[in-house]
Amino acid sequence: MHEKVLIIDFGSQFTQLIARKIRELNVYSEIHPFNHLPEIDENIKGVIFSGGPASVLEDGAPDIDIEAFTSRFPVLGICYGAQLLAKNGGGTVERSKIREYGRAHIASKKENVILNGVSQDSQIWMSHSDTIVALPDEFEVVGSTHEVEVAAFQSITRKVWGIQFHPEVHHSTEGKTVLDNFLNACGFSKDWTPAHFVTETIDSLKAEIGNDKVIMGLSGGVDSSVAATLIQKAIGKNLICIFVDNGLLRKDEYEEVLHSYRDMGLNIIGVDAKRRFLDELAGISDPETKRKTIGRVFIDVFQEEANKVEGAKWLGQGTIYPDVIESVNVKGPSATIKSHHNVGGLPEKMHLKVIEPLKLLFKDEVRRVGAELEIDPNILNRHPFPGPGLAIRILGDITDEKVALLQEADKIYIDNLKQSGWYDKTWQAGAILLPVQSVGVMGDERTYERVVALRAVTSVDGMTADWMHFPYELLAKISNEIINKVKGINRVVYDISSKPPATIEWE
Repeated sequence: MHEKVLIIDFGSQFTQLIARKIRELNVYSEIHPFNHLPEIDENIKGVIFSGGPASVLEDGAPDIDIEAFTSRFPVLGICYGAQLLAKNGGGTVERSKIREYGRAHIASKKENVILNGVSQDSQIWMSHSDTIVALPDEFEVVGSTHEVEVAAFQSITRKVWGIQFHPEVHHSTEGKTVLDNFLNACGFSKDWTPAHFVTETIDSLKAEIGNDKVIMGLSGGVDSSVAATLIQKAIGKNLICIFVDNGLLRKDEYEEVLHSYRDMGLNIIGVDAKRRFLDELAGISDPETKRKTIGRVFIDVFQEEANKVEGAKWLGQGTIYPDVIESVNVKGPSATIKSHHNVGGLPEKMHLKVIEPLKLLFKDEVRRVGAELEIDPNILNRHPFPGPGLAIRILGDITDEKVALLQEADKIYIDNLKQSGWYDKTWQAGAILLPVQSVGVMGDERTYERVVALRAVTSVDGMTADWMHFPYELLAKISNEIINKVKGINRVVYDISSKPPATIEWE
């Protein structure tokens, strides 16, 4: 068990950013909603109260027993968390006369811990409609902006601080220093590193699994590959991996990924189930029905293969921390968890226990752990790819012809990104086959063929994303190659929608 920061979530859109920034400073952090608090354990060395969309002045506003934390731990309140510290301590919070949102500049009023090393008039990011106008007697102001007198404050008697701005966002240019100051005040040893995680996790897996066998379905993605490598290093050939070709992978991906896994020393079984999936999908156009059909067939295929393994007691999964957070949040349990993490009740059907070695990590941490494990860069640096595969990139019903068309177009797209150096700058990219045909002219003939949309985004974790600003020359080259080489496609368009409001995938 690692020493950790407990982050109490009051519903801020930035809460995951707090956790990520803390971890970048080599300290383990955990997020728990204010209405779902964990048992307090000896590993907690500091507590952060997050921001949130509510007002502390509202009836029924999110609240907790502040004294239970400030009497035992160093505490940092951010935005709503700071206002809660002030109000519950006997201070005064009022509706802001001027709502401060966006960039501002903070200056220290006196020497203090939380703003130590932060430049005078340092840029910060504000987002609040309430203002602290009077602090409780035990607090004093240590930082102000041009508009807000109480922008940062500290307790005179305890290790408790409140800040009205968001240090976790990029626009607070020295926000990381603020968070680091808090960690130093808590006395953290800062030993949460990929190397430590690998060593501790392998030891933990050995102790938990012992000589049992583990079955794991692999997708070729980063999460499942890193999880499998950790388990394999702990139990060796007692890990049996199953990689299913559902006929909806990228061109040549099944053979390439299978080869990579074998080179990594994984005990892998490849299952060619293309025909079975495509037959089951025939005539289905509704996106959700496609997903459910693929999930159902996958479970059947996986279970048939898994039943051939005698004595298996565990099911390995590549669940990562955002999936865990998603299942328990401020608004209550999430209505849906990603189907490839939920495995459709397989553990119960097969009477297997679940092992999830990555459930404490964010995606970027998974990649760092993968690098520490020296995993094949072709797998480690792969873009995220949806569980249903090309089925949700073919709008409408699925046919062999459409799959083949999209695979060819997609390969030209991705190969060009790799050759031009843009692949590693992009979070996710893929081609989408649209359910429309358009008029074209090829040579002296009039054509009436299909349209492909290219999608590429930049992102940190996929929760928000901006469309990728590729050079026009690169887009022109890709378009020309697709139209010239893929018979049946005569038009290529580029998707310039950001998330939100659009999603990364089209279905």
